Amino acid sequence: MKNTGKLAVLGSINADHILSLAQFPRPGETVLGTQYQVAFGGKGANQAVAAGRSGADVSFIACVGEDNIGGHIRQQLAKDHINVAPVEVVAGESTGVALIFVNAEGENSIAIHAGANAALTPAIVEKHQQTIVDAAVLLMQLESPLDSVLAAAKIARQHQTRVVLNPAPATSLSDELLALVDMITPNETEAEILTGVRITSDEDAAHAASVLHEKGIASVLITLGHRGVWLSENGDGQRIAGFKVKAVDTIAAGDTFNGALITALLEDKPMDQAVRFAHAAAAIAVTRPGAQPSVPWRDEIDSFLLQQE
Repeated sequence: MKNTGKLAVLGSINADHILSLAQFPRPGETVLGTQYQVAFGGKGANQAVAAGRSGADVSFIACVGEDNIGGHIRQQLAKDHINVAPVEVVAGESTGVALIFVNAEGENSIAIHAGANAALTPAIVEKHQQTIVDAAVLLMQLESPLDSVLAAAKIARQHQTRVVLNPAPATSLSDELLALVDMITPNETEAEILTGVRITSDEDAAHAASVLHEKGIASVLITLGHRGVWLSENGDGQRIAGFKVKAVDTIAAGDTFNGALITALLEDKPMDQAVRFAHAAAAIAVTRPGAQPSVPWRDEIDSFLLQQE
């Protein structure tokens, strides 16, 4: 890994409209919500915020619309210690939006309108390629156009920037893209779509990881919800348990995990310690409502870990 300590995140920005309900509505049913909020989200932005708040030197390649909320989001990202110079304002387009229902169990159901996120073209990736070249790690998700994710991965590979892919939301990916990925962090559903392996046990997780290794990916971390993470490096696997907390909602838990994980790796923490640090960040996030509002700061993560010893 290049020793610049810098992180480039390429990804999405959304305004999240979150409605809390007792249970999800069935088709044709109207239910009363108990609480409504607008919070800033989008997988790319959430992961950038998690990295920024946990201490990384992070630059964010993304797009917002030419609207008030886009301006507010850029200001907030800057407060979260993120370099927003590569965040483009797209004329005539609205900032991405996510409509989120959260039930009494803290589970969520989400629908997304891409808006300006769809304008993150390979040409914009090319324009900001120096951000990728200068970074030690490039972190991406799949709420941006796939041809742009591929273009960024190619630039990263040419300049020895480590490519980390959180393959969410779940979709099938080309072997061409997967061969450029150094580390992948799917959940069970995403891992099943990429490998064809249904994960119900550690053995299944190890099998899915081996399929991903065969596609050229050295480090595989399959997140298993409350069971923790299956970590497999070059075929050597183990499950690393998470922390038990009372979840309010799980929005951005995976994003918080990813951002904190890369921060720890950029600080040269061993992988198992980096996973533990990321588990701690995600554990704090699920005890709070919303996406970015739930993401913890570094001092909170450090003190949480101290309490676990």
